[in-house]
Amino acid sequence: MEQLVVRLGANPEEAIHWIVWSEQQDEIIASGELANADDLHTLSDRAGGRPITTLVPTSDVLLKWVELPAKAGRKALAAIPFMLEEEISGDISQQFFALGHKEGHQQAVAIVNKDKLQTWLDIVEEAGLACNLMLPDVLALPITKDAWNVLELGQQLLVRQDNWAGLQGETSWLTQAIKHQARQVVKNEDQNLVLDNHSAIDLTQIQGVSVNSMPLELPMKLLAEGASSAKFNLLQGEFKVKTQSNGNWKKWRLAAVLAVIALFTSIVDKTLELNRIDTELASLKSEIDKEYKRAFPQAGAYRNLKTTMQRKMKALEQGGSGSSILLMLSQLKPAFESSKVKPQTLRFDSKRSELRLQAVASNFEALDTFKKQAEAQGFVVEQGAINQKDNQVIGSLSIRS
Repeated sequence: MEQLVVRLGANPEEAIHWIVWSEQQDEIIASGELANADDLHTLSDRAGGRPITTLVPTSDVLLKWVELPAKAGRKALAAIPFMLEEEISGDISQQFFALGHKEGHQQAVAIVNKDKLQTWLDIVEEAGLACNLMLPDVLALPITKDAWNVLELGQQLLVRQDNWAGLQGETSWLTQAIKHQARQVVKNEDQNLVLDNHSAIDLTQIQGVSVNSMPLELPMKLLAEGASSAKFNLLQGEFKVKTQSNGNWKKWRLAAVLAVIALFTSIVDKTLELNRIDTELASLKSEIDKEYKRAFPQAGAYRNLKTTMQRKMKALEQGGSGSSILLMLSQLKPAFESSKVKPQTLRFDSKRSELRLQAVASNFEALDTFKKQAEAQGFVVEQGAINQKDNQVIGSLSIRS
């Protein structure tokens, strides 16, 4: 099943990154970046009516561990806000405490301002979308024992330190934070800080770090994969997603009655319209038969005009030589030349008149340029999986004439 994952900004004016990703096929369907929250409604069709997964900046969420007494019950969990009161600025009644996993007597807790959390939910709802999972963005990054995972997303840097700790902020100042932390690790443990770098940013110049260059992928794909396996959700308690109940029937009963009346009226109108169309169709069939006999005077009677025409058009197109693939490639030549896209592999399905190819381009924009120019030539282009490797973009395309 395809899943829409969006990463909201700290405020509505910040850019929003998004991706439509198929977990079963491990395939990117589409991805992009919106200028701000006002444009989020443009993704409603891509959601397909399904709830979305929302990632939010970790800079607005405090991740903490709380030491609980042995055999702690509900009362101990309810006391967590008061146990953290001295570590939180502001009124704790304005903060929301979401519980994560538990390790021994240690309870993971995520703290976020209630107004901030409600603002994120309002942004999603006003765009005509529904959210069933909300996650601090660094918790969607991979976890590596004895190493931090680093990812650059736009102008932001995301760092996951362990299973319940991370940093997020602008790349410039967060790089300085990594430098400071590296010095502390070297000083206290006499060893380098290990970073698993999932981005193209150069971290090797930082003293006291050892960098493992990980395979480069679309940043939102890496986050979508992590979010799909996450077991934590900020939407708990008063913010928990409410399922639809049968009680909604009362709310929509009047609308349903009006819909039935409208449907009955529409059926009457459509019946009258159908009678008129039948008359026009009989006249049109007579005209088609006359034009067919004029175009193919030597042809005899036919049983199915559509099938007969398709057979004759195919014979005219190929001329018995099977050269349709050459014709398609000839027509696609301007699109290849202008976009600098190069085919790696080609497969041609003569029955469907479909050309399938694996193409290499310098960037995502080049593939998009090729697609638009091919469509301008009258072709139908379907874009499959897109991957980035060694500063090149490799994509799968299906082209039908």
